Amino acid sequence: MDAVSTAISLVVVDDDPMVRAALRMMLGGDSGITVVAEAGDGEEALRVVPASGADVVLMDIRMPVRDGLSATEELLRTHPHLRIIVLTTFDTDDMVLRALRIGAAGFLLKDTKPARLVEAIRTVAAGQPMLSPSVTAQLIAAVTRDGATTAAQERTRSATDALSALTERERDVADGVARGLSNAEIAAELFMGVPTVKTHVGRIFAKLGVENRVQVAILVHDAQGWASGG
Repeated sequence: MDAVSTAISLVVVDDDPMVRAALRMMLGGDSGITVVAEAGDGEEALRVVPASGADVVLMDIRMPVRDGLSATEELLRTHPHLRIIVLTTFDTDDMVLRALRIGAAGFLLKDTKPARLVEAIRTVAAGQPMLSPSVTAQLIAAVTRDGATTAAQERTRSATDALSALTERERDVADGVARGLSNAEIAAELFMGVPTVKTHVGRIFAKLGVENRVQVAILVHDAQGWASGG
């Protein structure tokens, strides 16, 4: 969708009415974003979001009745094109890792500045995940911390096998994606044209059987976790 000329429909999901009110107020001054509904827990979100026709959902992680991760997983199973931004805090890196695996499109702290919040919503609405450096750091830390577990070892072995299908240049591009770089930044770093990077990214998606850059990052970091911890 054209995130500049078309208003983005947004649903806010948080169990704290004050947080919902604050988010609505922060976004109220932007003509390109319309808060069309809100929900107080994950169970309510499962009813409200599909009926709202929302493009993007701001989803709190910790909520009563049903948590945000469970709700995110269910919503993305039934509405795979929905863009969900998880609202998180620094002490939930394990949940960030889970949310990445189930397909969340972005991550924000609850004290994110309004301009950054608007930027994130516009970015995911345009089809690009928000993979910020801070979230990437949490992802790497979580993979490293869990590296000794059998489940993590299986994931990282699987990731290593998947990445072996990539050419050396595709792996370079995948590494850039995993570090949260844009296509333009990858192009500059690897001395390539942006269209060439886009072509490589498309081939990477096809070879790895993934749909977005976050899933590429997961595989790359899983493989790195095995290399460092296995």
